[in-house]
Amino acid sequence: MKPVPHATSLRRAPVQRRSAERLSRILDACADLLDEVGYDALSTRAVALRAGVPIGSVYRFFGNKRQMADALAQRNLERWSERVAERLGATGPDDWRSALDAVLDEYLAMKRTAPGFSLVDFGNQIPVGTRHGEPNHRVADRLTDLLAGHLGRPADEDLRRTFLVAVEAADTLVQLAFRVDPEGDEKIITEMRELLRAYLGRVLD
Repeated sequence: MKPVPHATSLRRAPVQRRSAERLSRILDACADLLDEVGYDALSTRAVALRAGVPIGSVYRFFGNKRQMADALAQRNLERWSERVAERLGATGPDDWRSALDAVLDEYLAMKRTAPGFSLVDFGNQIPVGTRHGEPNHRVADRLTDLLAGHLGRPADEDLRRTFLVAVEAADTLVQLAFRVDPEGDEKIITEMRELLRAYLGRVLD
């Protein structure tokens, strides 16, 4: 099972700090507008207006709003990875259950608080209502990269498959939890944690 390459939607990567800050403002505006108007009503012109940049600045980075949403999803993945890595630094290498809690807690925190996350998360809900496998493969690969060294496990095909199954299960149950309760039904989330602990325990204990 080969790792899935990370998606890149940028026409041009920012080189100077000013360009990077402008790109960040564009993505922030995109996230805010996704929450306010949804994906269908999102437009590059509205994003430019909200970000306070010329429309040409948006098109310098993105050809259309789909590429912009994809870039936002990739930024979400990077930020989640950074937060998980920081949490892992405070857990012992043998404590995979605390590592699992870090992974889930940081995802749920972003699900509840990060602008635009409820629509694009890591890229698997655009168009709204569809579910694609590739982003979950990307998340599983990122988890393997984050956890293999921390847990002293080889990042081999078996571990990647294990994390992919765990990610797919968690994705389905998180969606259920947030359909039942907009803030995420805690009883379903608790059941999900128990299910994942039981499954991962077969491999990681």
